[in-house]
Amino acid sequence: MVLTPSTMLPLGTRAPDFALVDSVSGRTVKLADFAKQKVLVVMFLCNHCPYVKHVRDGLTAFGRDYDRKEVGIVAISANDPEHHPGDAPEKIAEEARANGWKFPYLFDATQEVAKKFTAACTPDFFVFDAFNKLVYRGQFDASRPGNDVPVTGADLRAAVDAVLAKKPQAAVQRPSLGCNIKWRAGNEPNYFKPKA
Repeated sequence: MVLTPSTMLPLGTRAPDFALVDSVSGRTVKLADFAKQKVLVVMFLCNHCPYVKHVRDGLTAFGRDYDRKEVGIVAISANDPEHHPGDAPEKIAEEARANGWKFPYLFDATQEVAKKFTAACTPDFFVFDAFNKLVYRGQFDASRPGNDVPVTGADLRAAVDAVLAKKPQAAVQRPSLGCNIKWRAGNEPNYFKPKA
């Protein structure tokens, strides 16, 4: 595991287009499917990372609390399943079912969508407004494994609530921190080269 922070994609960036298969339903989910929502939350996750496991119950609560028409939520796994079989599509489907996640959990087989988002770690969070403009990127909250800070999702919730209430975002946005995305050999993006 290489402990990795978010790249902090510039605010105002348009949501990258995507069309990926949902590991649970088998249907293709596209950016255009969320066109009528006021907010789109994109989360890069995986099954094995201790940082994702640490916030897993918080993600379940977040998904339940924001399960309404004006908020779209999508999770994406981009890890190479050849070297990390626990992150294969059937395994992420099991994770989604076990946690009662109603939001789609997509598999990025080519890792090209992760690159478009400049995703670097798991978990990594992005919030887009109704115009598909990036308004938040960074941490779920300040909790990390072993720091005794409760998992609340406070930062992500505040970002979503600000969009819904048409209020400004927090002036300070802190990067997420977690395991590096497990890129296929030779597929590492220019913005992130893991250490050997």
